[in-house]
Amino acid sequence: MSGRQRIGVLVAVCAALLLLTPTAPATAAGPTVQLSRAQAGTGGSITVSGSGWRSHALLMLLVCGQSAPSRGVLGGTNSCANADGRAVTTDADGRFSRVLPVTEPPVPCPCVVHVATVTGAKAQADAVLRVAGHPVRPLPARTDAGRLSVLTDIRLDGSSGVLTWFGAPPSRTMVLTVGNVGTDAVTDPVFRVGVSHGVFAPQWDEQQWRGTLAPGGKARIRLPVELSAGAHGDYTVSLAYGGRVLGEQPWGVGRPWGVTLFWILLCVVVPVAVFRVGMAVVDRVRPHRPRRPRGLRRAHADRSPGRAARLPRLPGRRRGDRTDAQDAQDAQDAQDGSYAMGAATGAPAAASAPTSTLPWFTPDSAPGPAAGRLSAPHDDNPASPTTPVTKGPT
Repeated sequence: MSGRQRIGVLVAVCAALLLLTPTAPATAAGPTVQLSRAQAGTGGSITVSGSGWRSHALLMLLVCGQSAPSRGVLGGTNSCANADGRAVTTDADGRFSRVLPVTEPPVPCPCVVHVATVTGAKAQADAVLRVAGHPVRPLPARTDAGRLSVLTDIRLDGSSGVLTWFGAPPSRTMVLTVGNVGTDAVTDPVFRVGVSHGVFAPQWDEQQWRGTLAPGGKARIRLPVELSAGAHGDYTVSLAYGGRVLGEQPWGVGRPWGVTLFWILLCVVVPVAVFRVGMAVVDRVRPHRPRRPRGLRRAHADRSPGRAARLPRLPGRRRGDRTDAQDAQDAQDAQDGSYAMGAATGAPAAASAPTSTLPWFTPDSAPGPAAGRLSAPHDDNPASPTTPVTKGPT
């Protein structure tokens, strides 16, 4: 067999071995995003589809500016058209398809369609989109001389006090360890701390840390975080540096029940106070009946029918020590006072209090000349004929 024939046999054997060897399955490359069109104008729409995502995951689709798939969204979700975003849920295989309206982002392009998970494990992917008519500016230059990286998990230290229960702003301290993985030192780095509520975009606040990080060095960073007064619910605290998000930490804030208690008490106390003020005004405004002198009221009470005259009591004596003569004299004095009071006020003498009588006699049966005899009636006339009385047999 010649050398040329031997080479042909070896090639045939290698081809047969390649055909018989089973092909290994392709490994998953992570979540991906595809667009129906690479360019669209404002007011139009595109179809966004994807695969490789977690099954039954909730995703948010946004058109963002100053972004690139290799560098991500540099300004965070503040660079995206959040009002025109769309949400979609993946199927059991991790696939989705959703129509997204094209809107100009608040910052210039280059633009992307940014897809990220809302709940669960963080995952995101970007696809390049050219928005027709929107201005384009180059991305800021990447500086790799000094780069910071988070070496530990972000922790929020602190607790809520009594004032927070009554609506004071909740506050925490973000604690983390960062390291310089670049080749130059980093002096007084400026971090961006963002706080987001639910699916809303975070509100960023720049905070500068005083110090220098040498290449390969690390430092403990403490940054204050504060919410608005009366804030409650689920929040997410993010930390960014150099246009890149370094980490996030959830923060659950309880409801300020003291404010609710205050409003309940206010709704009870204010009506009671208004009622009391109103009653006080009514008492001052309404007319009052004139009060009679004390002597007139007592004389009127003594003259009232059906009420026995009350005898004045002398000081220093008890009721049992008084004699009948003293009682009679006191009754006469009270009657004379009543007549005098009636004369002073112009009332007739007949309106004075009646003379009290003994309880076992009535005016008709009291002894006296008008009462007559107590014995049976008989004729005392001597001129009347005498009727003889005939006695019967004994």
